[in-house]
Amino acid sequence: MFDLDLGNLLWIFVGACVVNNFTLAYFLGLCPFLGVSGRIDTALRMGLANIFVLTVTSICAWFLNAFVLPHAPYLRLLCFIVVIASTVQFVEMAIKKLSPALFRALGIYLPLITTNCAILGLALFQTNRGYGFIEGIAFAWGAGAGLTLALVLMAGLREESELGEVPDALKGAAMSFLIAGILSMAFMGFAGLFSGTS
Repeated sequence: MFDLDLGNLLWIFVGACVVNNFTLAYFLGLCPFLGVSGRIDTALRMGLANIFVLTVTSICAWFLNAFVLPHAPYLRLLCFIVVIASTVQFVEMAIKKLSPALFRALGIYLPLITTNCAILGLALFQTNRGYGFIEGIAFAWGAGAGLTLALVLMAGLREESELGEVPDALKGAAMSFLIAGILSMAFMGFAGLFSGTS
């Protein structure tokens, strides 16, 4: 149940963070990736909120998969959606209370974590791969670090492109999609570095 093979945990973390990055390799979580990546500070905070939601989702998915879903496997998707929605509501209330400025900055993208396919993808990937409790946490942290890395890289490049001379045809959404494509191709280069990753 609690596997502490550090080498395996490191492979799972690095695999989810870099090699099989949810956003840049699987194209999950594109709403916040394109919507909240205008500024680095906002992108970083959104990434941290995602890490928290991913971690709680991983714990709940493991618990449900170990104790509830063997008796009712047809409720798997429904259970995961309920867990994700309630976790996001908790995060939204906490951010609204602790940092109203961040709450306003994240805007509509904070409730969109509920429908963020990366969160549901984590729960489904984790259970399909048969990860134990500790492996699931490593997978959630790796996926969250990967989402945060993608958000911060995108935000930094978008901020930099605003300062440079960009042709009119590439301003705005066109530049965002161009940067996203280049980042995705760059992360594809990691695929050959690790074999047997998450």
